[in-house]
Amino acid sequence: MRPLQATSPAARKKTGNALSFQGFLVVVLTFCTVPGALAQKAAGPSVPTAPQAARPEPEKPAPYDGQLLRLAEILGSVQYLRSLCGDDSAGWRASMQALLEAEAANEPARRERLTASFNRGYRAFAAVHASCTPAARIAEENYRNEGATLAAEIAARYGN
Repeated sequence: MRPLQATSPAARKKTGNALSFQGFLVVVLTFCTVPGALAQKAAGPSVPTAPQAARPEPEKPAPYDGQLLRLAEILGSVQYLRSLCGDDSAGWRASMQALLEAEAANEPARRERLTASFNRGYRAFAAVHASCTPAARIAEENYRNEGATLAAEIAARYGN
């Protein structure tokens, strides 16, 4: 398996598989149960200037973005560890795709951050574990448990 890649908005429109946030958390919980501020203008007389092109509003982070980034990292870690140990790992990548569609379909910067977190989790264990060991199995179980707890907390606190 290879790390997750961000897809273009056009490619995402073709799939049409956007899930609600709550729907995504159900998917994650199901899998988890399986073994700068702008600078101020200087004081002084103002000189009229030509109107500037409208700048897009910076993306405002959701209050649960930190937890969501950690969840994406956990999904990447579990994806690698389960595939390393020969367990079914396809669902974890699918869960990450569902998360991206539900949470960042129209926010490219946010999508990139979530994808980077998934890949960071994947690569962190790829750098340490080259074969399935008892330690890798224990880490996978611990990460699944942490992911289940995190998903439940996000759903309970921010779910609709």
